[in-house]
Amino acid sequence: MSTVSTRHLVDPELLPLLDSFPAMNLSPEALPAIRAGITGMLTSQPLPDLQVEKREIFIPSGEGDRSIRCLLIQPLALPAKAPVILHFHGGGHVLGTPEMNLPQLMRWAARLDCLVLSVDYRLAPETPFPGPMDDAYAALRWLNEMADELGIDRARVAVSGESAGGAMAASLCHMARDRGEYAIAFQHLEMPRLDDRLPDPPNPFTGEFIWRAENSEFCRAAYLAGSTSPYASAARADDLTGLPPAYIMVGALDLFVDECLAYTARLIRAGVPAELIVYPGCFHGFRIAGEAAATKRADNDSLRALSKAFAR
Repeated sequence: MSTVSTRHLVDPELLPLLDSFPAMNLSPEALPAIRAGITGMLTSQPLPDLQVEKREIFIPSGEGDRSIRCLLIQPLALPAKAPVILHFHGGGHVLGTPEMNLPQLMRWAARLDCLVLSVDYRLAPETPFPGPMDDAYAALRWLNEMADELGIDRARVAVSGESAGGAMAASLCHMARDRGEYAIAFQHLEMPRLDDRLPDPPNPFTGEFIWRAENSEFCRAAYLAGSTSPYASAARADDLTGLPPAYIMVGALDLFVDECLAYTARLIRAGVPAELIVYPGCFHGFRIAGEAAATKRADNDSLRALSKAFAR
């Protein structure tokens, strides 16, 4: 928890978001109401007017008859051998659905001429690790097995996620490297949770707003259930060599900024091409303020990074 007030460091354009954002105190008792509230908010979410197709699909989990719900988004005219983004939503592993990111995913599909698959993975505490990561790997397997039918390029599969979804995308890169079955070309990580160990001592200038340490600790305990596997927390891995090139973005006031800095440094030392952008004055979830200059810059930076990755 932040021990000093950091409001004076916040980008002024983001202050209205802070003043309007409801306080969130996570607990097992509070989860059902918070989840229902998110679902209710999404029913009135405005969507961009773009020439893209979006549909709900169900893919095999590889575990008997159980299937995994996903959103598939693509341009109405998908080019042959198109790139693909395998996406994981945020929410601390305990909240959220792919629909939370639908406007962004639609823009990616339209601007990058790519297919996007966003996974409605199982949530903790009902399904802790490794269940959600099993869903993530099943989605990677499905994309590769269905590549010809979908019209996508197996050599241009990027993984992406924000917050807890960024944790899953980063860990999936470790799983794919170690198993050697399917290739990942690029990892796009937005304010990712990379380490289950909070800085000790904590950074006094982070974690005051939106996503605080106590909520993060609740979510980490619910998801990890005591695991220290690098497939749950990428920073736990001893060896980062052979991972795909990485783009990492995070706010300077974000609870996760220290672990993003440390992980990027380790990637560079392991010979992995890595780009890190730290946005001054920005806290976790700042991109909810869609019209803020920092959000527009972050959106453009992401598009640039993904476009460059797909052009390789």
